[in-house]
Amino acid sequence: MMNTLGINIKKEQEKAIEYVKSQGLRVLVCAGTGCLACGAREVIEKFQQLGATVDTMTEKDKVTTVPTGCHGFCEQGVLVSIPDLNTTYVKVKAEDVEEIFNSHIKGGKPVERLLYEDPATGKKALHTNDINFYAKQTRTALANCGKINPESLEEALSVRAYEALAKVLTENGPDKVIDEIEKSGLRGRGGGGFPTGRKWRSVARYKGGKSYVICNGDEGDPGAFMDRSVMEDDPHKLLEGMAIAAFAIGSDEGYIYVRAEYPLAIERLKHAIKAATERNFLGDNIMGTDFSFKIHIKEGAGAFVCGESSALIASIEGERGMPRPKNIHMAEKGLFKRPTLLNNVETFANVPLIILNGSEWFSSMGTETSKGTKTFALTGEVNNNGLIEVPMNTTLREIIFDIGGGIRNGKKFKAVQLGGPSGGCLTEKHLDMPMDYDMLKKEGAMVGSGGLVVMNEDTCIVEVARFFMNFTQHESCGKCTPCREGTKNMLAILNRIVEGKGKMEDLDTLEELAEVVKESSLCGLGKSAPNPVLSTLRYFRDEYIAHIRDKKCPAGVCTALKTYTINPEKCKGCSKCSRNCPVGAIDGVIKSPFKIDQSKCIKCGACMNGCAFNAIELS
Repeated sequence: MMNTLGINIKKEQEKAIEYVKSQGLRVLVCAGTGCLACGAREVIEKFQQLGATVDTMTEKDKVTTVPTGCHGFCEQGVLVSIPDLNTTYVKVKAEDVEEIFNSHIKGGKPVERLLYEDPATGKKALHTNDINFYAKQTRTALANCGKINPESLEEALSVRAYEALAKVLTENGPDKVIDEIEKSGLRGRGGGGFPTGRKWRSVARYKGGKSYVICNGDEGDPGAFMDRSVMEDDPHKLLEGMAIAAFAIGSDEGYIYVRAEYPLAIERLKHAIKAATERNFLGDNIMGTDFSFKIHIKEGAGAFVCGESSALIASIEGERGMPRPKNIHMAEKGLFKRPTLLNNVETFANVPLIILNGSEWFSSMGTETSKGTKTFALTGEVNNNGLIEVPMNTTLREIIFDIGGGIRNGKKFKAVQLGGPSGGCLTEKHLDMPMDYDMLKKEGAMVGSGGLVVMNEDTCIVEVARFFMNFTQHESCGKCTPCREGTKNMLAILNRIVEGKGKMEDLDTLEELAEVVKESSLCGLGKSAPNPVLSTLRYFRDEYIAHIRDKKCPAGVCTALKTYTINPEKCKGCSKCSRNCPVGAIDGVIKSPFKIDQSKCIKCGACMNGCAFNAIELS
């Protein structure tokens, strides 16, 4: 390996910083997938039009509109952040832009109606750091998301892109790189939490031949978009992390496996690979050294099972994405039967930061066995939905009630599904538990890729278990009998229970099936499929019993267990409910109380929705 670089990374960064400074006042408009769907393009175009009218102003007063990646606060899009004014505007539309421009950018007076309002206090957040959603986070992997133009290599260089790669090519040998990753305590962020350094070392043992680096960007969990955000918003950080891994294990070729449903991520990754190759941060003889590394993008068809390592490899090889037995490890025979390293997007995104800041910096965050930070897709019945990043010792209470702003509409917290369809449900007693791989596993949940769905008192836990089982059963590849047949039978039992046809012995059968599927399935996805059922039976068994024995859904969610009745004291005999009923289940005499024939009622709720006197009651 050559000891000097053909590229002076410091000079490249200095030029990039000057480029960013020359932009003057930067107006950062979120151009992530969510905000684009809310009209971000129109907002960007309007800002650009108005910015063009101030070209007579000094360089100091120059205004530049920067399309960025996701800011994270997805529920409040379109988001507009002006760092120099320490202000973030929410739910911005194209027609609001002129007011922001004239009142605040030119006039110095913030537009209060577009500021975020704290749901707990009702106060407007004049400054960005007054918004708990941002202030309570610790962003490392997501540090640049929402702050740079993801399609500009110059902006990436201004925030130290490829400096870590330059460092390892001049200062660190491959073994030293792996040592640093090992000492950091970084664990895989894709689900299993396997120690990253140990995985790298196991692949690096097989030297002297072709090997591969694969990034798993498939991300099939419902509601999860952590990896998508990094790929869309800071693609060069991912590419650099992969290049450092390739250097460490002696590989010269890599693949990013990303689902075709992520078109923006694919577009920006392609753009980033092209730009990095042209500037010699990727490709042959990187930065004038002996090290070469090329990256390809493989688009997946969206199968959930392709998030599993061996199914993913089969898909890249052109085969159907189905798991393979793990008797031969990927470190020895992976892609095209060669040694292969596979990590997910977030894992690779942490690598350049560890190299630059040191393993001690990373390991200073988190718990004893779970170091660093973790991204989560915070969704469900919280006031602040979005993408967050917190140290691994952060508690569920801090995430839900500080960052998330508490439960919507003053409702009570009931449960949180952690880890997606392969995770488990946790309860109020777990709110002060830190986000730790091992602690969560003991309680029947998992960090997983980072899906976090919050539920309130109106949620039916049995229906939640049925929903996730329906998803995993539908996504089962069908290769192994335990997963194929076990999930099908578990789903059939859950369907019976929510339809009011369950039997008490079904609970024992569910647990027995769950254990068989967990122990006998071929791949990790099958083994974790029963987790939502097992955890809900563990913590909410009384709700299952209510559905079976009492034929009632405590949350009033399950349609088959609803009973609509007419309160004769409130009914005015207007007959509107009878006229609205699609199956003729309501009879009566005008100006006298009407009655519902329960044998005909289909539980549609049309009667309740149309009653002006609140005479229809649900039990």
